Amino acid sequence: MTAGLWEHWVLPGIWITIQLTIYSAALATVVAFGVGMARTHRLRTVRFLAGFYTEVFRGTSSLVLMFWIFFVLPQLIGWALVPMWAAVLALGLSYGAYGAEIVRGSLNSVAPAQREAGVALSFSPWQRMRLILLPQAIPEMIPPFSNLLVELLKGTALVSLLGIGDVSFAANLVRLATTESLEIYSITLVIYFVIAFVLTRGMRSLERKTKAGIGQKPESRGLMSKLNWRQEMEVSQIPKGGGTGA
Repeated sequence: MTAGLWEHWVLPGIWITIQLTIYSAALATVVAFGVGMARTHRLRTVRFLAGFYTEVFRGTSSLVLMFWIFFVLPQLIGWALVPMWAAVLALGLSYGAYGAEIVRGSLNSVAPAQREAGVALSFSPWQRMRLILLPQAIPEMIPPFSNLLVELLKGTALVSLLGIGDVSFAANLVRLATTESLEIYSITLVIYFVIAFVLTRGMRSLERKTKAGIGQKPESRGLMSKLNWRQEMEVSQIPKGGGTGA
């Protein structure tokens, strides 16, 4: 692959993929917290509407939703979205529905005694949510949110069907121009892996900070931590007191 193709097609495609991931993740986060907290609301109507949204968007193809927003929605409202924002809207709404279940499950996992303590302190429902429930639930949300973020990154490849020049679209153009399928698609796989690796490391750092903020010890990960754990286990199995007496 020549330097010109890399500079004019692939690099701009990488930047567009990153933008799509950031914008869609931001929208999905807002939707996830809004709908997820609504799923735990004391009013049945609010819970029903939030559950209805979750079921509809989890059961709808992101690709078909993207086409509907781009091709059908303009006929209903009289104006069209540019492909970039139609893709962001479709991805954000779809993945936000999955994120809403993560938020709901994490909030429900907080010990009931914590909720009762908030009631005993005469906290309002919003104060209990903001001061008690969310600080304890957010660290539990981050690992599944990290997985969902990587899935969102890979889902951005769908936008190439709208003619958006993301890295997948650029890779296909380069393949057509050079007929070098092996090289360009191998490079594309590496690009997605590198972006996903950076995202997961960032989410892991965020998880450590949020756990430290509520006084929890961050979970030790990595090769060195496993080796240390194995050494501690071996030491703990050594009998105390030396040998046996006569």
